[in-house]
Amino acid sequence: MRRTRNAKIIATLGPATASPQAIESLFVAGADVFRLNASHGTHDEHRERIFAIRAIERKLRRPIGVLFDLQGPKLRVGNFRDGKAQLHPGAEFRLDLSNELGDERRAPLPHPEIFAALSVGTELLLDDGRIRLRVERHSGDFADTRVITGGELSNHKGVNVPNVVLPISALTEKDHADLQFGLDMGVDWIALSFVQRPEDVADARRLVAGRAGILSKLEKPSAIDYLEHIIELSDAVMVARGDLGVECPPETVPILQKRILRACSRAGKPVVVATQMLDSMIHAPAPTRAEASDVATAIYDGADAVMLSAETAVGEYPVDAVTMMDRIIDRVEHDEQYRLMVEAARVEPERTTRDAISAAARQVAHTLEVAAIVTFTSSGSTTLRAARERPEVPIVSLTADMAVARRLSLVWGAHSSLAGDVQSFSEMVSVALTKAREEGFAQPGERIVITAGVPFGTSGTTNILRVARVENDGD
Repeated sequence: MRRTRNAKIIATLGPATASPQAIESLFVAGADVFRLNASHGTHDEHRERIFAIRAIERKLRRPIGVLFDLQGPKLRVGNFRDGKAQLHPGAEFRLDLSNELGDERRAPLPHPEIFAALSVGTELLLDDGRIRLRVERHSGDFADTRVITGGELSNHKGVNVPNVVLPISALTEKDHADLQFGLDMGVDWIALSFVQRPEDVADARRLVAGRAGILSKLEKPSAIDYLEHIIELSDAVMVARGDLGVECPPETVPILQKRILRACSRAGKPVVVATQMLDSMIHAPAPTRAEASDVATAIYDGADAVMLSAETAVGEYPVDAVTMMDRIIDRVEHDEQYRLMVEAARVEPERTTRDAISAAARQVAHTLEVAAIVTFTSSGSTTLRAARERPEVPIVSLTADMAVARRLSLVWGAHSSLAGDVQSFSEMVSVALTKAREEGFAQPGERIVITAGVPFGTSGTTNILRVARVENDGD
């Protein structure tokens, strides 16, 4: 089940892909990580899907990552007398804490934290930005606004407050329960929604306590102000373009995407590009040319992974969507221009032993035209540093810890495999050669580059580089 590409694919599971057979079909088609969305489905439904993933993992003998996506706070208007109301441009419209049903003049907004953060001139976006209001007067329990962009507003539509940091935690009561469930089930990644500031990530880290990787979803403009600090505190980052595109002008989203990808590259942290990548394939067997170009751009820019959401959760062509994404990635990575862009974007290694070894491994692999780089890792650190270098050859990541192997399924170029702890240099070389051959990455007569750390099994001690040749049969 080795992939012929480096960038990974995340597929969201849902009603269209709930059965074990459907999940296995997605994995065989190219999905590397499965996303479970806590905003939809019950714990029992998610439990069954996790059980199915682990059964497929045992059957196909490949580590598979599970990403559990927390819902985060949902800010919504209340109910209307007729279920909806028409807001007219230029009209006055009040939002308040009253439970009285709304109409064309006012609506309930049961979120005092929003009123606490408002100022005159603040813009409120309703229903994914379709309706725009500007605050003219406000207090702790109401806001009088002017309708800038009107339209029909119905029950429970979402509210966004751009460029305002709300006094609210990224983790709701529901999120705490979902987080505990996910950790009890042994998920590999926790996706943190509604990140506004570094403290949101730090709070989640304390709760997760190393039991899963934390992937911070960048969907609030305020998070961009703290980009480097949030990346530092996170294990990975997601460019959540859907929500980001509501609160930011559409023309700035591609610029922010590139900025985030560059910052993650410098930090050596995996980055996922998500939302509407092959959106038309929810109902069509093929994407638009613009969508194919969108996926390709993310790969050219250096994304570790790209994500499918509704395409695989509720779409009519889930396997086709994964297959198409796989084909696009593979085609881009075999383009000469892709390698030129990778080389141009490569960042200087940090002045540490592990970075020096990882950079040297990439250079040796290029000079000697080896078949693969084999990394021994106990925490994933060695493999992450190797991936940061974006070598021209695959990275075979060997670890004794299944949790680490699963987590690395999100990382660019990493092909994870279980291997017992090694105790000596000779055993290290022997295991590396055997695994590279068994996993289909090196043939007899070909060479590999090996990186590891001494003492063996100690996290963050990458300090060995070795070149070895796969022996011919009978040697």
